[in-house]
Amino acid sequence: MKTSFPTPASALTWPALLAMASLINLAAVPARAQAAPPGAIAAAQHEHREFEATLLAPWHGDGGSQSDARTFTLSFDYPGLQGRIGAHWQLDLLAPGGQPLAQWQGKITLSGQPLDVTVRWPGQAGGRRPAPGVYRVRMRAGADDNGEQVDQTWEIGVGATPAPVLPAFNPLPARRSLQAAPAPSSLPYTVYYGNLHSQTSDSDGGAPLGDCKGAQEPQTAPYGPDVAYPYAREHGLDILMTSEHNHMYDGSDGTDASADPAAAKALYQAGLRTARDFNAAHPGFLALYGMEWGVINNGGHLNIFNSDELLGWEKTGKGELLADTATARSDYASLYTLMKSRGWIGQFNHPSTSGQFKVDGVALAYTPDGDEAMALCEVLNTSAFSTNDKEGETRRSNFEQACNKLLEAGYHVAFSSNQDNHCANWGASYTNRTAVLVPNGVALTRDSFVAALRARRVFATMDKDAQLVFTANGHLMGERFASSGPLNLKVHFASGSGKRAAAVAIMEGVPGRNGTVTKLADQAEVTITPAQGAHFYYVKLTQEDGNIVWSAPVWVEQGGPGTALVLIK
Repeated sequence: MKTSFPTPASALTWPALLAMASLINLAAVPARAQAAPPGAIAAAQHEHREFEATLLAPWHGDGGSQSDARTFTLSFDYPGLQGRIGAHWQLDLLAPGGQPLAQWQGKITLSGQPLDVTVRWPGQAGGRRPAPGVYRVRMRAGADDNGEQVDQTWEIGVGATPAPVLPAFNPLPARRSLQAAPAPSSLPYTVYYGNLHSQTSDSDGGAPLGDCKGAQEPQTAPYGPDVAYPYAREHGLDILMTSEHNHMYDGSDGTDASADPAAAKALYQAGLRTARDFNAAHPGFLALYGMEWGVINNGGHLNIFNSDELLGWEKTGKGELLADTATARSDYASLYTLMKSRGWIGQFNHPSTSGQFKVDGVALAYTPDGDEAMALCEVLNTSAFSTNDKEGETRRSNFEQACNKLLEAGYHVAFSSNQDNHCANWGASYTNRTAVLVPNGVALTRDSFVAALRARRVFATMDKDAQLVFTANGHLMGERFASSGPLNLKVHFASGSGKRAAAVAIMEGVPGRNGTVTKLADQAEVTITPAQGAHFYYVKLTQEDGNIVWSAPVWVEQGGPGTALVLIK
């Protein structure tokens, strides 16, 4: 649906724009979506009916360097829950070497409303203040109705730890921060910051903040992509992907046997046109329209960024496909093959460490076609149902463990950080972004964006003003190369808001090993001689405010003898 504003957007406040869009768009909502009482926004009850748990673990103690005591907040929800259900949780505090220092556990009952549990740590272990360092807080929680478990881990700073020494780095140009022109001797790329996961009224998003209680019944909310793109641009983003659920184009969270296949396909094409039209009118901003393919139950969600075809498995009562191209539900191997053949590029959305993206019964299973098609893995998401529009959302999920499993399985994925907005706050719930590097002088378009994803020139950040570039023997993050001698790993960081780095971790793993990613070093520059064979390395940098930035990995095929490690200070 297309909305035309009679007054220039710059002359209106966002509440006025959204109110105007509501009045215009509601007249265009299909008749089946207008059955709700005026002003009511119906909540979808199926696709997002799952147990949710997040952990807020402050990086600093309440007293800064004087006290390590702090409060951890565990947030629980079960969208669409009918009735009551029990859940259990456990929280572990682990020392830098992995030794357990403290443990808390409990049980809760959910009855359709979010619930927070706070845990107070006095800043001591065994009656004494722990040695300074980077500690881990791990939450494991699960609902009593199934065996799935949410596993969240965050790091915290304990005591006075020295800040890492960082190499000098000339920041890259960016549209909205740091600087507008390339610095001398900087890398020849421009950084663009985006939110690559969100929904509008084309599926189960787009509700006004005051009415948004969760996912919406498909196509009942007033705000579509024509409202989302200008909103994101006005709020400082360079890129917004509206990723609509592929199986909701019939206006249903199930299957509407009486739906019109032509209308479903036309809605997808209309979304593509809206993105193209907005891009033509606003150079420097990239509106992306595509789909979030799959289901949560016995599946897993993934985004496809550049498909002009609507994919689906649902059919009408007459056997007509409610999509352009048939894809079997939860058949990821076949989907990957189709994506590769079409040249489509994808992202694993909020992956779980178990039960998702199965091939031949194996979760997070590797296939060569999948490796070519899937470029990103969401390492962090803010709450999908946040109504915060001041970048202050505290419910955030960390999926680094699942992304590491994909890397260890053999996938060449870079990290992304998105918001999965279902309410009308696209990109505004928190400061987290996915950043892509596009060559200087090349316009930001869908083609240049896809090229950057194919090269894995990407970093994930919780801070919209941060830059992180990781190199190995001068090779840029995302590259795959052969090496036969020493390998110099270097971390480059810049902050447009003056934030400093508090901790650096260079992580190491082996593609295809299906093992565990480990920390190689806590310095910003090291020279190593790896063992023969394949390796990948990436950086996780924590700022002084606790926000994290993840680089894309580099992949190295090492020949010759190894191994040695030299720290460069």
